[in-house]
Amino acid sequence: MTASGPAAVSRVAADGLDRRFHAMLGVAREAGMMARGFLGDRNRLKVRAKGPQDWLTEADGAVERLIIERLGAEFPGDVFLGEEGGGRVGASMWVIDPIDGTANFARGIHRFAVSIAYCRNGRTELGAIYNPMADELHCARRGVGAWRNETAIRVSTTDRPAAALIDAAYSHRHVFADYIVIVTRLVEAGYAFQQAGSAVLALAHVADGRIDGACELHLFPWDVLAGLLIVREAGGWTADFDPHNQAGGPMLACTPVLAPSLRAITGIGQGP
Repeated sequence: MTASGPAAVSRVAADGLDRRFHAMLGVAREAGMMARGFLGDRNRLKVRAKGPQDWLTEADGAVERLIIERLGAEFPGDVFLGEEGGGRVGASMWVIDPIDGTANFARGIHRFAVSIAYCRNGRTELGAIYNPMADELHCARRGVGAWRNETAIRVSTTDRPAAALIDAAYSHRHVFADYIVIVTRLVEAGYAFQQAGSAVLALAHVADGRIDGACELHLFPWDVLAGLLIVREAGGWTADFDPHNQAGGPMLACTPVLAPSLRAITGIGQGP
């Protein structure tokens, strides 16, 4: 990595954030490669449904346990909140989505990622999203910057809906009509939209300028905290999301220029 990349961040800060940052990057890569390994014999992968279009594989649990074991051994005072194993909130907390995009993963579609965020006193300080199939590690530290591997990233400069692509994902926790309203408004305003099946990768791609925004009416902290931080550190705008809100809520992230339009269309982030 170059001197301006993640490796240049000091490892010796007294507050422990730098040590956590570098540990997080290593664990994200290890966890991602474990997930990738499960695809070596996908026909033997155990898959079950948690709910409508909501899938769980044996890989999800194994990857989450690996992350908790590695980070827990190095930072024994921290607490963990994970998609599969639950956990608890606390002042020094890791929030984990072991495989975001499980429906893709279970079908052998190479669009999934590991997501890890670190929160201190209710504020997200560190975030990492690793796509092992593309070997892309998006990461950020609050107030320092955001990167894809060793390259600093910025959100796109798209300034009009007719040139913008939005990942508008459907949540089965809302009635389908709510989703239809949003995508209808997007199309009428001139936006193109997609639903690619991974909220964390959508946020990573907003951060590095591949797409121009992402929204969903309901997600959980493990789905969004790392990605929202990465978008903000890449110069983007995001609606507020409480790291301690285990009930979840809506998500919107985009380029700053498009934020007023997308806030009006989605109704997300309309507060002061």
